[in-house]
Amino acid sequence: MAEYVNHGNRVKYVFFWGHKKPKTGVSKSCFSQWYDAPFECEGKSFMTAEHYMMYRKALLFGDCDAAERLLAASNPGEAKAIGREVKGFNQEKWDYCRFEIVVSGNLAKFSCNPELKEFLLNTGNRVLVEASPVDKIWGIGLAEDDPACENPNLWKGANLLGFALMEAREQLSP
Repeated sequence: MAEYVNHGNRVKYVFFWGHKKPKTGVSKSCFSQWYDAPFECEGKSFMTAEHYMMYRKALLFGDCDAAERLLAASNPGEAKAIGREVKGFNQEKWDYCRFEIVVSGNLAKFSCNPELKEFLLNTGNRVLVEASPVDKIWGIGLAEDDPACENPNLWKGANLLGFALMEAREQLSP
């Protein structure tokens, strides 16, 4: 991304952070892993994409007890907490697998929720950016109102969620 911009190419961004649903319609908050958008995948029901990611994390490391608890978690915060307790966790293995897991979860989430899918597809070729000032892995480590957001060279994080959403968008495009 930074190299593309460094070559003088212009980019349009969609910055998002937060998961609150609007009173009506769909907003960019739907891009959050914590957004309440139930879906089914692999024969299981998930309340949020965060639930799915942590469920798959538990399965990846063979922690079936945590996987079952994740299916019953009442909110994404609880799912995240259970995910942090997964037995047998290996950072290198997680780093290798996490991106595809999040892409898979978002493919299911947006496929099962037509209004959300339409919203995602309507972002066209814009770069989706999780403007989280506290997340340097899934987000960019900067808030949306920080002028550095407009320059990928200045991002403090990897924006993995933004890139996973763009991959899902590409796969869902007709």
